[in-house]
Amino acid sequence: MEAKSNQNDYEQVREDLRKLSEDLSKLTKSVAEGQKSNISSLRDEIRRESRAAFDQVKQRGDEAIHRARDAGSKAVDDVEHRIEERPFLSIIIMFLAGLLVGRLLDR
Repeated sequence: MEAKSNQNDYEQVREDLRKLSEDLSKLTKSVAEGQKSNISSLRDEIRRESRAAFDQVKQRGDEAIHRARDAGSKAVDDVEHRIEERPFLSIIIMFLAGLLVGRLLDR
């Protein structure tokens, strides 16, 4: 009788181990699927953040280009205005600048 009881205990332990193995398998699959969804959501979040950062940098770059273009236009307008005020002096300054550049290039 005791041998039969030991056999039943052995079978019960064996069945419990089989169920434990199945539970671990299900748990592993569940964790793996959870990680896949986490990775997917992280990837989407990284895409959104990088797109937002790109848009922000692009906007700042565009603003910097506009400011530089405005500053350049203002500088050109100022030079044109000064040339219009004193055309003879402007010609003399340009002539002297040309001589200076010519001397520097001759060396």
